[in-house]
Amino acid sequence: MRISKKILTLLATVALVAMTCQAALAGKVIKLHHLNPNGAFDNPSGSSVLVFKNIVESATNGEITVQIFPSGQLGKDAEVVQQVKSGIIQMGVHSVGAVASVYPMISVLDLPFAFPNIAAAYEVLDGPFGRHLRADIEAKTGIKALAFSDSGGFFQFTNSKRPIKTIEDFKGLKIRTMGLETHKQLVSSLGAQPAAIAWSEVYTALQTGVADGQMNPVPIVEFAKLYEVQKYLTISNHLFAPHVWLCNEEFWKSLTPSEQKIVTAAVKAAVVTSRGIANAIEASDRGLPFLQSKMEIYTLPESEKDKLRAATLPAVRKYIETSYGEEGKKLLKEFMDAIDKAS
Repeated sequence: MRISKKILTLLATVALVAMTCQAALAGKVIKLHHLNPNGAFDNPSGSSVLVFKNIVESATNGEITVQIFPSGQLGKDAEVVQQVKSGIIQMGVHSVGAVASVYPMISVLDLPFAFPNIAAAYEVLDGPFGRHLRADIEAKTGIKALAFSDSGGFFQFTNSKRPIKTIEDFKGLKIRTMGLETHKQLVSSLGAQPAAIAWSEVYTALQTGVADGQMNPVPIVEFAKLYEVQKYLTISNHLFAPHVWLCNEEFWKSLTPSEQKIVTAAVKAAVVTSRGIANAIEASDRGLPFLQSKMEIYTLPESEKDKLRAATLPAVRKYIETSYGEEGKKLLKEFMDAIDKAS
């Protein structure tokens, strides 16, 4: 007998309340959400939350307990952002699509083909621009943004219809995106049809033909087994969409200065872990070498990337500047200047 998602969510919520009551007897508790399965070597968010839990609990001698809720057990990602904001849970590791539900200007990160390499992406997000962006998220939402971790590396395209070797090959394809308008603009400007579908429904949508393709990093394609319902993988490196570590503001203030230092250090270690795991998986027999036996892989040459960049960048940039006015233009310029410096 199949159990509905609503019942599963209800059961998870009941379990959350019970665990909270139990943990409250021992000390402080951090209920931590993330989208993917737990696993030290399975995916970037799964490994990073385990590292975070280990450091926090050991460094506080168990005074702070970390309870991890993986695989979207508490609801859709955007819904859980609201749970963090209201204090139902203390922390979450969220997609940029979910963060956009409370802070739309996160879309500046969706500038296509912005980063020349993965090292530049890390430098920008860890540097002055990243710190300014985190402070702006906190100022406008009341949620503390702690860090940007790696969701799996650069985004690539997959589909079940045909190899994508030129911009013309996108025409007519239905490509799944997050709910972000910037992602929809990117896909539309390539001549494809965007289809906003929740992550929990992506595999079924691809399997049933609701969508022909999607875009995600290589480790996500592997651990979500999208190769079972997708035949073609195109290495494009067109986006880098980090995970955002969010924390309830009141809970943060309830921590002692010593506890705040421990949590901050644990988050930094978790970010480093996410990046190492993401790059290791992509290069290992669970990444591209593995996918080569399951899918037809094609790497776009720079000349074709230039054509995709010329088609997508103006559309996304115009959307950001039109939607967010002078503030959006200023943030976008800061982002582009930071990339130039990192490059």
